[in-house]
Amino acid sequence: MSTYRAPVRETAFIIRDVLNYQRFGNIAGYGELPPDVLDAILEEGARLAENIMQPLNRTGDMEGCTRHEDGTVSTPKGFKDGYRQYCQGGWMGLSAPAEYGGQGLPYLVHTAVGEYLSSANMALMMYPGLTQGAIAAILAHGSDEQKQTYLPKLVEGTWTGTMNLTEPHCGTDLGLLRTKAVPNGDGSYKISGQKIFISAGEHDMAENIVHLVLARIEGAPEGTKGISLFIVPKLQLDQTGNPAGLNGVSCGSIEEKMGIHGNATCVMNYDEAQGYLLGAENGGLKAMFTMMNEARLGVALQGLAVAEAAYQNAADYARDRLQGRSLSGAKVPDRQADPIIVHPDIRRNLATIRAFNEAGRALLLWTALQSDIAHRSEDEKARQMAEDHLALMTPVLKGVLTDKGFEHAVMAQQVFGGHGYIEENGMSQFVRDARIAMIYEGANGIQALDLVGRKLAQDGGRAVQTFFKTVGDFCEEHRSDERMAPYTKALKKGLNDLQAATLWLMQNAVQKPDNAGAASYDYMHLFGLVALGFMWGGMVKTARDQLAAGADGDASFLEQKLLLGRFFMERAMPETSAHLARICSGADTMMAIPAEAF
Repeated sequence: MSTYRAPVRETAFIIRDVLNYQRFGNIAGYGELPPDVLDAILEEGARLAENIMQPLNRTGDMEGCTRHEDGTVSTPKGFKDGYRQYCQGGWMGLSAPAEYGGQGLPYLVHTAVGEYLSSANMALMMYPGLTQGAIAAILAHGSDEQKQTYLPKLVEGTWTGTMNLTEPHCGTDLGLLRTKAVPNGDGSYKISGQKIFISAGEHDMAENIVHLVLARIEGAPEGTKGISLFIVPKLQLDQTGNPAGLNGVSCGSIEEKMGIHGNATCVMNYDEAQGYLLGAENGGLKAMFTMMNEARLGVALQGLAVAEAAYQNAADYARDRLQGRSLSGAKVPDRQADPIIVHPDIRRNLATIRAFNEAGRALLLWTALQSDIAHRSEDEKARQMAEDHLALMTPVLKGVLTDKGFEHAVMAQQVFGGHGYIEENGMSQFVRDARIAMIYEGANGIQALDLVGRKLAQDGGRAVQTFFKTVGDFCEEHRSDERMAPYTKALKKGLNDLQAATLWLMQNAVQKPDNAGAASYDYMHLFGLVALGFMWGGMVKTARDQLAAGADGDASFLEQKLLLGRFFMERAMPETSAHLARICSGADTMMAIPAEAF
């Protein structure tokens, strides 16, 4: 049976010390977050994750969801009560505007607590996760009437939300979608069609479900230019805004999946359901991307969250499991064998996972801070820089952290040996749950193409050049500090490789697009390594400064940061050279293989 402990100390170190969040007291929400309040929120979120959500994780995996003959769906035992406690604690509206019932606290804090909850129970937390995406889309694109009608109920969790994009014949290529919208003449539309893979599409935890559905209005242009977004509630609303009756929305079936069994992944049928245009006509993709970008950061967080939970269980097992003797001599001579934590290969697995997790957490929280700046700052230049960061980092975070999340869940399972393959130990669930994060909200190959094909050249390359300068300035600032040399030299080498890869793409991809496609995946991971290495640079610098100031009882914690950061620079950063070599090999050989040869 798996366990979980929320890494509150790690989170507080990043938010309070590395990011120095109190510098941003002029941004809405930050002035109401002194350190004692931050600590209280993190501790309370940890209790909810550890005591309520985590014990339901195994139940959800074993029981799954049940669809009944009338099309309704029951969630696993305990899920309704867990969701109720989440809503009663105000967690759904933690960062939502106060005018709609939220607390208006920073998205940074929402992200921090979200990691704990997803580590504890990824499947259960997908229900509020989709709701928060719907909240973001309606906030950005809804009319005043739509905001007043839907946001208070979504923020309190009485209603939940979904996003409906995929159809049986179209996934990434949304221009092929067939779901249609026919005007009713009163401002509403009849929505008809079928959507698949709809997470949280039907369930028993909320009074109503607000579906955001992509559809094509009759007569609209073909392709993506003719797509609109609609609010389609499961239950129609009366004049007071309360549920009044069924709305031609039904769950046709629940998908049988590899993992996340506790989440109802539905085939949704729309039979002339009443819907309402959200945003501009034929502007559906722009409106939906508000939700998708929010979701992609949430999926990146899932990759980190599952890897953290898997790591903790593997580390506990490695300290307890006795097997063999240390290569350098018995470490526990009074016992029949040493714990496997003494073996270098076990340590390689554990240190690799932990080094990526700690840097990934820092990168996610840094990006969440940029989201707050982009949406709340009154400084136009600061908002622009933050928006650039979000656009650039979203595909990197989604692609890299979910790839590594799955890889590291497998590594953690490997620590258990044969016992990791046995269901009762819980490691199989981590592997199965982590796998979906690489696929949904845009498969990771699509994230890589987005990074190379769109984000690098956006605004004349302004965002990527800012990132290069930020990392380069950090290396230069600490170039003469011998204590930082093991970190900055490796980081500078990684940055040089990233800049060389970027230059190669500029010179070779425009005239030959296949070069961009062939290079994109390696480029995304090369970029991710440099970004994660930069996070380690900041954490090590902070740890060194605090040790020099006396450590205040935290010496062991801070010294571990120095060791783990060095491990990352020695073991992970050299991979940038391999990525660069593959990028520069181009697409010729890859594309020369005949299709029939595969």
